Formats: sequence, structure tokens, C-alpha cells
Amino acid sequence: MKTEAAAIAAPLRRTEPVLLLHPQDDVLIAIEQLIAGMRLASPALVVRGLVPPGHKLAVRHIAAGAPVRRYGQIIGFASRAIEAGEHVHSHNLAMGEFGRDYAFGADARPTPRAAAPARFMGIVRADGQVATRNYIGILTSVNCSATAAKAIADHFRRDIHPEALAAFPRVDGVVALTHGLGCAVDAGGEGLALLRRTLAGYARHPNFAAVLVVGLGCETNQIDGLLASEGLDPGARLRTLVIQDSGGTARTVAAGVAQVRELLPLADQVVREPVDASHLKLGLQCGGSDGYSGISANPALGAAVDRLVACGGTAILSETPEIYGAEHLLTRRAASPEIGERLVARIRWWEAHCARTGADLNNNPSAGNKAGGLTTILEKSLGAVAKGGTSNLVGVYEYAQRVEQPGLVFMDTPGYDPVSATGQVAGGANLICFTTGRGSAYGCAPTPSLKLSTNTALWNRQRDDIDLNCGTVIDGEESIDQAGARLFALMLEVASGTRTRSELHGYGQNEFVPWQLGTIT
Repeated sequence: MKTEAAAIAAPLRRTEPVLLLHPQDDVLIAIEQLIAGMRLASPALVVRGLVPPGHKLAVRHIAAGAPVRRYGQIIGFASRAIEAGEHVHSHNLAMGEFGRDYAFGADARPTPRAAAPARFMGIVRADGQVATRNYIGILTSVNCSATAAKAIADHFRRDIHPEALAAFPRVDGVVALTHGLGCAVDAGGEGLALLRRTLAGYARHPNFAAVLVVGLGCETNQIDGLLASEGLDPGARLRTLVIQDSGGTARTVAAGVAQVRELLPLADQVVREPVDASHLKLGLQCGGSDGYSGISANPALGAAVDRLVACGGTAILSETPEIYGAEHLLTRRAASPEIGERLVARIRWWEAHCARTGADLNNNPSAGNKAGGLTTILEKSLGAVAKGGTSNLVGVYEYAQRVEQPGLVFMDTPGYDPVSATGQVAGGANLICFTTGRGSAYGCAPTPSLKLSTNTALWNRQRDDIDLNCGTVIDGEESIDQAGARLFALMLEVASGTRTRSELHGYGQNEFVPWQLGTIT
């Protein structure tokens, strides 16, 4: 019971400027701008008004209150009668409640194994973890130590102090990952526990050769408490500094610079070696989605995910509010009823959370999503789940929880990309693939992030930020499977050290955004 888009194995053959994605669909997708009076031959209808590229038009008359389908699934309900050929969007399509058949495991199947092994050039750490990058990280316990942490990292920036790392070519950089949390919270509450779990995930991350944690001294999130609660032991690759114990900011920065200098020779000793693709943990993200996302880049990423899972690797699907209304497509692929129930439980938590805070899950899609043709969260979610391919769902994790098992798993995160990806990296993701239709400029550290465009117009306009164009699927130049194969090859290349566009631009330090839960007092 997957979307038709995810099942396309051959290049699209278009004779009309529209696509019908599923025989049961009530809408067509415009591939180019349509104007009033245009006549379509297949299906035979006349366009009623302007329909922008990526947007929907009705394939038949739709009565007021009737469900409207795309991908063969409900994306909303007609808020008034809609005529054939009419633009379908926020003015005539609305949310509504309907039953979902969770049918736990109904579509689960044996996981195919790759015919041939896939490998990349990775960095094997002493504990057996495999890294795709080799950074030294500066983490903070609290917002109050952020300035000092950034000053330490800035001393080693290649763009302003190229001499600082000249003797250490195998070190990718020194990055400060700061945040606005760590104090004025319940010391025994969920918010602090979540922050500590996130920081610990980064402290353990294989893409860090070593980590320095900088604190203020009087914060709720005491460094000693952080280390004890998360089972972290200070040592050669995990060091700490406290501003109030070090004599103030200037002395803390000087001490931090000295500690990093001590760590650099050890970090530079790494050697890349061939390792199996099973060591890849891939975070799946989409941002700035449009009406093409669920037709091109997301299912192409899903095809790459299926290849990775067949090689024994891991893919982490997330952004719980952005699978809302499509969660039944995942529960049907759950490896057990318990896994399906855990996913539904996270959906119920979000429903209750929104009710408590006066929010609405349909506040997502964003203004940019709607300008790109997405109308409801149901429609956006159906495209978003295509990133997970067709593999079985083998696990459900809470935010920033360490992901241990191979296969396709789900991590509960908000839909906001930096917060979601921060949780995935804390869980161990050593590579991220990020699809965009509007032109996201996201980047990540210490994990490289590949960005995929859903349409060729974006690729041509913003090629400086995009690593792979999946608009070729819409253009009929290649199939989803062919685009997925091309992406999988690029994933192995980037995991081996090739830098992504966002890395070349220096993105990553400002995109560390832990999920903030609880009350600030």
C-alpha cells in the first residue's frame, strides 16, 4: 500500500503538461504553468484558471465535503464543489478526519540482500565505530558558555587562521556547537534529560576525534551531572573546562585553545580505509518541500535507502508531524505489531501535545510549501514518507536516542529541520540526505549533508547549494530507481571524504538546535 510515485521503475513518459500519479486520484499535477482555456487530451478536460507548476487541478467534478486523493490516498476534503480542470489548493481543499487502516505488518516482506557489497573509505575508531568525517568538537553545557566556545573554535578556522590547521590536513576542522538552553529548567525534568541525551550523543559521535565541553559553573546543567547521567568518562578524547573555575572568559579561551592544540596531533593520525556500507547511518530530511517532492527527490532517496538497507546499513526517518496522515503506510511495513504500536503512540503524543499548547498539526505546511503546491499536512506527509523507500520499519526511537539496529528506523522529532537533524546526529547518523524543492541552504556538522533538488529549475537557479538534481525524474530523463542508484553512489563518495556544497560554504555550526521541551523559569 505504497504511493504510486515510489513504485515508478521506468522514466516518466509525458505527452501532456500534467501527471496522474494513481488511477484513483482526483487531481493531476501540473509539470508546467497552465492557463485558462488550455485543452488536455488525456484526460480530456479544459483548464479553468491559472495553475502554477507543481500545483494540482481537478481531474473530475468533486462534490463539497468529498475526500480528495493524490497518490491514491486522502490529502483533504473539498471545502466547496470543485469543477474538473479547476486549481485545487487552500481555497477549496481543507483538512478533515478519516480512519486509517494501520494493519500492522501487512506489507512487511523479507529484506533483500545486495547482490554485491558496497564499500566506502571510512575512519575506524578505537571503539569500532566508523566515521565519515574527522572533527574536534567544542560543546557547551549552557548558553552562557557559547561565546567562549565559539572563540576557541574560531582560533582554528581555516578561512581566517589558515596556519592553525596547516600541519593537520586530516582534521576536517574545529567546530563549536552551541545552544540556548542549560539553565532555568527543572533539574529532574524531561527538558534537561533531553538536552543531556543530545549532548552525550554528540560527545560519543564517531565524526568527532575528540570533544571539549565548556561550561559556566553555576548552570542547572552541571558538567559533572551531564557526564554522570549519560555515562561519559573524561579522558584523552573528552575534556572539560568551566569558566568560573578557569578565571574568566579570556583564560578559558586560552586554556581551550591550548587543549585543542594538544588534541590535534592525535586527531591527525587517522587513516581512511575500505569499510562496508553497513557502517552508514543515514539521516533522512526534507525541507522547503514542494509539489514535486513526493514524485522525484523523496522517492529517489527512498530507492537509495532500499539499497543501503540491502547492504546492512541504517536509515533514520524522522519529523513526526510530517508523517501525520501517512503513518499507516509505515505501520503496514512494521516488522512487528509492537513497532507499529510504538509509532502510533508517537502520533498520539503529538496530537495531545498540540491540543495542550493550542497548536494545529496542519500549521505545517509552511508558506513556501504552499507556494510550491502543497496544501495540507496530509499531502506533505504522503510525499515525505517516500524518503523511507519500501523497506520494513524495524525500530522506533525517541529523540536523540542512540540508534543501534540496522535497517529502516523512525526517530520521533519535530518537523523543523535543524531540530530534527540534531536528534538524528545525536542518535549516530554519520551522513544526511536532505531533499528540497524551494531551495533549502541547510548544512550540518560534524555529519555531512547532501542536498537533493526536486526540480531542474531549482537546480539551475541554486546549483551552488545543491549536490544532486532529481528533477531529471520529472523531466523524464531517468527513472526513480536510476536516480536512487546515482544518489547511492554519491553517498558512498561523500562518506569517503568528498565535501558537500554546504561543507564548502561552511554551514553546520549554527544548525545545531536541540529540541527544547519543558518550561523555562
